[in-house]
Amino acid sequence: MTKSKTLATSLLSLSAAALLAVCAAGGASAAPASPQNASHQEGAQVASQSVDGSNAADYWTADRMRAAVPGDVLAAKALERGNTSSAAAVEKGSSTRITGKAGKGKTVLHVDENPVSHIGKVFFTMGGSNYVCSGNSVVSNNKSTVSTAGHCVNEGPGAFATNFVFVPAYLDGAAPYGKWAAKALYTPTQWSSAGDMQYDTGFAVVSPLNGQNLADVVGSSGVQFNAARGLTYKSYGYPAAAPFNGQSLVSCTGAASDDPYNPQFNSQGIPCDMTGGSSGGPWFIGTSSGGYQNSINSYGYSGAPSKVMYGPYWGSVIQQAYSSASSSAN
Repeated sequence: MTKSKTLATSLLSLSAAALLAVCAAGGASAAPASPQNASHQEGAQVASQSVDGSNAADYWTADRMRAAVPGDVLAAKALERGNTSSAAAVEKGSSTRITGKAGKGKTVLHVDENPVSHIGKVFFTMGGSNYVCSGNSVVSNNKSTVSTAGHCVNEGPGAFATNFVFVPAYLDGAAPYGKWAAKALYTPTQWSSAGDMQYDTGFAVVSPLNGQNLADVVGSSGVQFNAARGLTYKSYGYPAAAPFNGQSLVSCTGAASDDPYNPQFNSQGIPCDMTGGSSGGPWFIGTSSGGYQNSINSYGYSGAPSKVMYGPYWGSVIQQAYSSASSSAN
């Protein structure tokens, strides 16, 4: 039997009939419910939540950041609540643009990276527990939008995160550009209402810091939607589960291929051995962080013949979530 993991700590058993999630770590999860303060936009394609970030930066002390649980367990919880992905929902639309080394007998698929100003860690609270994921500053009308995984902003289905901050260019506990607190979170309703892995992407709009907008301080990545499949990508993240410690940035590079175990997710994967904590890290078309972002780190499988990181296909639905976040007031 092949086992699946949402990036590291949670094992998902695969069978011909069902995909079952078993959480190995993490806090209590809230019952599936529509958040009281959430708004639904774009013909029920986008769910959003305003959040109070006034104390978020102070909340995230060095000790809390070090103790945060890798957010991959939240994807497993979403699957446990019942995933409804359907192959019939696969999107098609027009394209829109707005190597490792071997050691001790094991192939290393990641490369250690120096910090990149627009890529960082995201910290948040969900279901009473503190979590950590990865994220990226993306080009936006408000110059304040961060991309990450859907399971890093919303339980899927369930409540939105609180205490959400983005820490660009994080390294060994240092926050050289500060902690940017979210004022609103966005995700496709297919994620917020059903935990549909096909749409596991979220966006955060962060408040200005010291009178400046995020993109003006750290820069921002271009984004692309409805791109061709099978492209070469470079993904980045801050894996925190063993053998990593979450204190520095790593990357993986490779050609994308479809998920053979759960084709209904419509996702693609590249060779990668990143673990939990890398959830939400950006995928760039090409072989550098200067390409267009076109997906995020979402999940992987244990027990498979090779280590692969899978990311959702960024089609028209995820583009709507991006557009809503990008155009919102900061």
